[in-house]
Amino acid sequence: MVPTMALLSALIRTARMTRNTPRLALGLPPDDEILLDAPDDQLGPALVAAGRGEYGPAAKLLATSREAGEWESRDRHVIRLAAFARSRPEWFEHWQSSAPHDPDALLVKAELAVRRGWESPARAELLREVTPLITAAAEGDSRDPVPWRVALDHARGTNASHTEFEKLWGEAVRRSPHHYGCHVAALQYLSAAWYGSHRECFDFAERAAQDALPGSLVQALPARAAFAYLTAAGTRATVGRERLDAAADLAIAVSDRYHPADPWPAEIRNLLTYVLVRLERWDDALRQLRLIGPYATSFPWDRISDDPLGQFLELRDGVRLEVASRLPLHPRSGQRGPVRPADH
Repeated sequence: MVPTMALLSALIRTARMTRNTPRLALGLPPDDEILLDAPDDQLGPALVAAGRGEYGPAAKLLATSREAGEWESRDRHVIRLAAFARSRPEWFEHWQSSAPHDPDALLVKAELAVRRGWESPARAELLREVTPLITAAAEGDSRDPVPWRVALDHARGTNASHTEFEKLWGEAVRRSPHHYGCHVAALQYLSAAWYGSHRECFDFAERAAQDALPGSLVQALPARAAFAYLTAAGTRATVGRERLDAAADLAIAVSDRYHPADPWPAEIRNLLTYVLVRLERWDDALRQLRLIGPYATSFPWDRISDDPLGQFLELRDGVRLEVASRLPLHPRSGQRGPVRPADH
């Protein structure tokens, strides 16, 4: 009897997936329309020009963000431009030789040097050598918090003490109390994988989220703490399910403040989807996938796969199958037409 019931349950689950999965694709772009780490409308032209060896648009982009105090956009653009300079250095070398004291070029140079140091087996030693570059970038504009985000990343790689970390953190928040990039860098330092613990990580993230402005990406910081916990290797510490769900719920509220298929919160939505899947909150995960639209991001998928885009697409299919398997096989009595997923 038991094997027969198990087989019947499997058959019903398969029938539900077969019936329901195709219509759950509504609102999801086809696989071939998914973009990985697509640049925003401001960064795209600068990258195209850099590909032609021209640094002017990149220099103008960063100068504009610095003059306007648009620190969040500036941070994102610096990271992407430094990554591009790693594979296509000609335009950046031209920029440095033409304007060696340009504060924006100095910032990209510091970010690039830190990223290179992080990827070396002699990480700590190489990172210590780039300290003067970070100092030069910080002196470029005393208002700018982005060099201090670079300094926080640098501190994590050089085994900096908590005292040193607190000093850098103080400089960062003095310039921008709610800067998302600086908060992420601090959260990583405080994580159990580095120099803190899961408790420190969650405490920091929850305090920051509570103090943040409505709609700020910092409000989703507890979801990053949840991600750090859920991906930790060999941890014995336990974070309660209630705390993990609360982190996910807060990130959902942040996501809801942005339009569907908006590239700005795309990384938060990708991260949140991973957390929701680990918590087996399938309907919520499917809703985030619809909000993501075509904007897949390398993080967090590159933490669990060498093929982040493939991992994203595979997970997207898996979420649809899980949701489909839980929907009724037949319409409820008195209901006309197919059963529709909840209106999100």
